[in-house]
Amino acid sequence: MYHFFITYQDFLIPLLGGLLLDAFIGDPHRLPHPIRLFGSMIAWCDRQFNRGNHQKRNGVLVASGLVLLVFLFLLGLERILTPYPAVLLIINTILFFYAVSNRSLISEAVKVEILVVKGDIPAARKQLGWIVGRDTSQLTAKQIRTATLETLAENLSDGVIAPLFFYALGGIPLMMAYKMINTMDSMIGYKNEKYRDFGWFAARILDDAANFIPARLTALLMVLFPPSGRGFRFIRKYAGCHSSPNSGYPESALAGILNCRFGGPNVYHGKLVEKPYIGENDRDLSHADVLRACFINIRVTLTMTLIIILFLFFCIE
Repeated sequence: MYHFFITYQDFLIPLLGGLLLDAFIGDPHRLPHPIRLFGSMIAWCDRQFNRGNHQKRNGVLVASGLVLLVFLFLLGLERILTPYPAVLLIINTILFFYAVSNRSLISEAVKVEILVVKGDIPAARKQLGWIVGRDTSQLTAKQIRTATLETLAENLSDGVIAPLFFYALGGIPLMMAYKMINTMDSMIGYKNEKYRDFGWFAARILDDAANFIPARLTALLMVLFPPSGRGFRFIRKYAGCHSSPNSGYPESALAGILNCRFGGPNVYHGKLVEKPYIGENDRDLSHADVLRACFINIRVTLTMTLIIILFLFFCIE
């Protein structure tokens, strides 16, 4: 891998700098954002190529092309900026900061929870609608907390641990290529008439494959430090029941740690979806459960960061 030929500091500084920026600033909504650029690129390709009789073929070519474009562009940029290490470190730190989103994930969950605690369920439903795909208009307080906890678990994997994982493997180019895959999944990965063919490769092949190891790694870190026997049991029993080959792992881990039940019927885009249950203890969820899930996210992120630092220390001279 190309990163074995650069120094330890070249990887450590963007890693720690990006995480600190995320911890103190969170997602900068008003600043130029590469993920918004990715979204514009995907939307343009959707308009141009999601039509005609070859939508699946077009989807394969578009998804492959966008991922390769991001990876090769950033790889080339690193090569060009090699004589200017200070500039390269600044750019890589900023891009790392844009690629991780734990502060924003936790902040959005807390915003929902504050409204639930206040008893303002209509406002909590509206706030939750910003971070989940399901119809939130009729959810009860318990269902709102269930959705919040599921989102915290699932997005810990694809919003934090997966970007860190790909950074360790291939630096900023591979990390941002993953973010393109993840953005495509969120935009064209729906199983509806419009995207069933065009988004098939991006969602069912690229995103599922890219998240295969990170999802399982996330679940393992959740139940390993500190050890949760019930969490391990839930992963073995329920992770494979989820419609997604990956999301069930962190959700099962969190359900096991909290000894609660996730899943069940939900409405997505006007259609009732019977999601399998994860867990059996259909208890009321509390404010403490949401706070505990937030702390689990922080703990898992710090643990993953330490693992990467040690990995880079032994792999890069």
